[in-house]
Amino acid sequence: MSKKLIYVTSRFPFPLTKGDKLRAYYQIRDLSRNFDIYLFCTSDEDVPEEALDELKKFCRDIHIFRLKKWKIYIALLLNIFSSKPFQVAYFFQKSIHRKIQLLLEEIRPDHIFSQLIRTSEYVKNYHNCPKTIDYMDALSKGMERRYDSGKQLYKFLFLSESRRLKNYERTIFDYFEHQLIITNQDKNYIFHPDYKKIQVVPNGISASFFETLSIPKTHDLVFVGNLGYAPNIQAAEYLYYKIHRAFPELKIRVSGANPAKQILKLDENNFMVTGFVEDIRTVYSSGKLFVAPMFIGTGLQNKLLEAMAQGIPCITTQLVNNALGAKANEEIIIADSEAEFRSSIQRLLSDDALYLQIRENAKAFIRKNYSWESINRSLAELIENH
Repeated sequence: MSKKLIYVTSRFPFPLTKGDKLRAYYQIRDLSRNFDIYLFCTSDEDVPEEALDELKKFCRDIHIFRLKKWKIYIALLLNIFSSKPFQVAYFFQKSIHRKIQLLLEEIRPDHIFSQLIRTSEYVKNYHNCPKTIDYMDALSKGMERRYDSGKQLYKFLFLSESRRLKNYERTIFDYFEHQLIITNQDKNYIFHPDYKKIQVVPNGISASFFETLSIPKTHDLVFVGNLGYAPNIQAAEYLYYKIHRAFPELKIRVSGANPAKQILKLDENNFMVTGFVEDIRTVYSSGKLFVAPMFIGTGLQNKLLEAMAQGIPCITTQLVNNALGAKANEEIIIADSEAEFRSSIQRLLSDDALYLQIRENAKAFIRKNYSWESINRSLAELIENH
């Protein structure tokens, strides 16, 4: 008889439009081979039936707890007088907490897996089985970087949330027997005395991304990401104002779910902006280069894993590659200034030998280090043995 694993998420893990959804989906898929999965999921939007059907393939049972908008607004308002991070307050409602406590007593799980600190309030005081928290990223550090580069109007908010997150990341540590994070870089930003005990569990890549698609290279540069997320918005604007204006003859495509209004307005000749694409591999494969000028944010960027697996040479910042760990000038190209991005683009588009070298080395690097199957086998062993 399989052990019962409750997996708690702050969003429904399908479709795969955000990093936390993607990570949850592949972990649930692979862990379902060893455990009976009970998915507990809060959601601030309706979950389509087809998304529900996709997760039913892997879950023994699914419980979706609808976050009521009016309760969210009240919680955020009252949270001004609390020390909790606002993103924890956003996802917590007492009525949902009561329902989850009843379900915990009914199911009697063998292990609880809490994805992101946002979900931790729901299970932190349950002590009848081991619990794992997946920080994913050091969210406090990401907010700190947004403070450093943000507009003056929002700096106070970013600074306040960064401090709240830093304290919460430290205090929530002790409520869980096991702690996970995506990268060693972010592990060092969890300010707990025992932070070295945090286990690094990276993101992986689906085997389908290694398939070669017969798609013409219609764009010189492509960028993919959730276009409603601040680091990706900044990257898309950088591509427009710093790269497109320098090389107006190059065809650039920016694609991703939830594009912000200021990104949609950038759509013009030789700078294409598209929203959600069913098969994102078609976007990667349509580009000669993948360019990710990302200067804020934390964690491992799935978009880089996917582009490299597709055989698209990548140019990105040192910040992004610190998490990825690819060899500069062999598996990836690093650029941290306008001049470096521009020269790197020109170099790769004109040097066929370098282009092919980066492409093949990158694919081999991803295949060796970022397979979901091998990563999740280790995760299953961790849960099974505790």
